[in-house]
Amino acid sequence: MAATLARTESPSATRTAISINDVSVRFGEGRTELTALSGVSLDIPEGGFVTMLGPSGCGKSTLLRAIADLVQISDGNIAVLGRTPREAREARDFAFVFQDATLLPWRNTLDNVRLPIEVGKHAGADYEDPLKLLKMVGLEGRENALPHELSGGMRQRVAIARALVTRPRILLMDEPFGALDEITRDNLNQELLRIWQETGTTIVFVTHSIPEAAFLGQHVLMLKAHPGRVKEFMKVELPAERTLTMRDTVDFIKVTAHLRAMLEECL
Repeated sequence: MAATLARTESPSATRTAISINDVSVRFGEGRTELTALSGVSLDIPEGGFVTMLGPSGCGKSTLLRAIADLVQISDGNIAVLGRTPREAREARDFAFVFQDATLLPWRNTLDNVRLPIEVGKHAGADYEDPLKLLKMVGLEGRENALPHELSGGMRQRVAIARALVTRPRILLMDEPFGALDEITRDNLNQELLRIWQETGTTIVFVTHSIPEAAFLGQHVLMLKAHPGRVKEFMKVELPAERTLTMRDTVDFIKVTAHLRAMLEECL
């Protein structure tokens, strides 16, 4: 990836991007009420990369959607860069990348990346150059390709470029690589780390993969289920520069072993 994006500002370890305070989320009423999250509290540092792990049904996606103002909070509060989730959404402080790339099939790669510019024009808004983003995610020369002409990994790169076009300060990602083969997933893990380092964007990333969580995250949030609660918010004690060969080291295996043991306790 030859292209780079300058950090909009230097992240500070003392600044908080997302503050989650005693948050609970319930669905339904009466006898059918289901508590998806209960008493969740943590602070995510600005410029950080947090991965989220936990058993199925622990509320990982629910918490991500609560941050994004896609799920209503029952109790507690969430602050996103000092705003409510709704205010942050309206200010386009964050972007969301889903497991499915959700590209419009009749629009080419460049026009799919341009879509947020067209549908969400804000007075004085500052957008990133879509061509520059496509170069950064390794899709230079595929600007005119339609989604059906791209591999699954390429479509996810388009989705990431589209998310970054509004220059969000936070990127929320819900298992974006979960449906991809292992080699493609590994390559996109490396590219996502480069994008994070180049842009300074805060990233919150949901995954079911223990190695992926350890490889990407500066911190791992482990949730336990029924209802979803914080088991541990763990700092990943690995070098800042991550390479795929690191996964064969003793230090990496120790981190994944600890995460696996925690995950078993959360079932």
